[in-house]
Amino acid sequence: MHIQWYPGHMYKAGKEIKEIAPQVDLFIEILDARIPFSSENPLLAQIRGSKPCIKVFSKSDLADPSATQQWQNYLECEQGVKTLALSIEQPDKVRQLPELCRKLLGVGESDNRLVHALIMGIPNVGKSTLINVLAGRVIAKTGNEPAVTKTQQRIAIGNNIVLLDTPGMLWPNLENKNTGYRLAVTGAIKDTAIKHDDIAYFAAEFLLKHYPDCLINRFKLNSLPSSEHDLMQAIGKARGCLRSGGHVDIDKTSKILLAELRSGALGRVTLETPGIMEQELVELAVIREQKAAKKLARKQKRKDSL
Repeated sequence: MHIQWYPGHMYKAGKEIKEIAPQVDLFIEILDARIPFSSENPLLAQIRGSKPCIKVFSKSDLADPSATQQWQNYLECEQGVKTLALSIEQPDKVRQLPELCRKLLGVGESDNRLVHALIMGIPNVGKSTLINVLAGRVIAKTGNEPAVTKTQQRIAIGNNIVLLDTPGMLWPNLENKNTGYRLAVTGAIKDTAIKHDDIAYFAAEFLLKHYPDCLINRFKLNSLPSSEHDLMQAIGKARGCLRSGGHVDIDKTSKILLAELRSGALGRVTLETPGIMEQELVELAVIREQKAAKKLARKQKRKDSL
């Protein structure tokens, strides 16, 4: 299954960001610390040009800390951006963001210059919650469902900084199918747009390989199953997700696995590393070349038939 979810307001948001970019002094992109690559908008690098950028790792309390450090090192070295790992449990650290913005722009305390910072991120990444902490009051609407913010807002957060808030935005073509799966696993894509069992099997395969101890401890397994199918069966039996005849209810089991992964009950899990991402980009380049070759062949065939 190739996941795509791109509501109309996201297209509008992308257009607005491009239009407002010339007025922006600095960009703040909120990334999900569990999926820093899959939650990173590939259009931002084109839009921001040489303007400073801070990549904020939200939900870092849910992510594998060693993987978060790998990602911070990677992004700061490869993209030349500043990174900051945060969680809503660290409001004092969140409030360091305005000062970091001014520091990156070389704006001193005595400088009354107004700084415009555009803040963006995928749906359900925690952007609105972070804005409310910065503003010290409830301004941005929050929710566990993606796509809550649907209009652009201007918010003064002190230190002569105005945040330009934008709706949570994905991009129209998720070429890497694993990116779509990871977004769905973490809840960035609405559950109504996915099949729970398909997403859960993807998560199960990854967890078996990278976080076996989390599975054994959380679901009280006597031994590690050898496949994602066996794992889903074991979880279903452990949690009593049984239908008549003793068959495991896979849909119910899938929802349990996804809910516990998303909440952090399963443990601190990161679903991708810089190494995984680089390998997938190599594979994606091959797929693009194959598509281009097929398109050229079709074009030549039509030309020959004339």
